Amino acid sequence: MRAGNKALLFINGLAPHQIPADISVYKLTSCTDGAYKNYVRNLPFKIDYISGDMDGLSEDEIPDGIEIIKTPDQNKTDFQKALQILTERGIAEVDVYGASGKESDHFIGNVAAALEFKNRLKITFHDDISVFFFSDKYTLLQNVKGKIVSLIPFFKAEDIVTKGLQYPLNHEDLIFPRVGTRNMALENEAEISYSQGELLIYIGSQL
Repeated sequence: MRAGNKALLFINGLAPHQIPADISVYKLTSCTDGAYKNYVRNLPFKIDYISGDMDGLSEDEIPDGIEIIKTPDQNKTDFQKALQILTERGIAEVDVYGASGKESDHFIGNVAAALEFKNRLKITFHDDISVFFFSDKYTLLQNVKGKIVSLIPFFKAEDIVTKGLQYPLNHEDLIFPRVGTRNMALENEAEISYSQGELLIYIGSQL
């Protein structure tokens, strides 16, 4: 049984080797057409729907029971259109796989789209070595001891305070190109807060 208003979305970056073990926590599971063609069709579960312009995917390749949502608007990326569909379906939170890897301009565009939708969706990117997301003004990180924690402003984050990191910030500003990369969590929990701007939090593997 599915519950809540959280979704799972696969997009057409590098195919992830690690995927969620339990999809019952997601109200919806979906992907873009490129992701379906390149790797989603081989996953051990069937998704709810595919979105995209479908120019490289024949409907004959899609099993019965998977909804097809055609989004031909070329002024937006497939990821932007996929996020719009999720908001229209009442989703508040989404885990995104396949956003990084392959062509770097696509990855940068995916981060830009996440910032565009930040106030409508809580978007968390996952790949095989990291998790990253645009943070709220206060964020509690859990199960992070020994892991890399990087703070990247877009393009300014003011009055940052951190607790539980090796190199703490105490009411400091990060203004691009100054970024707070390769910090490390000293405790299992770490706190990050800031007052103005936008802040991307990256949680990587253990040092």
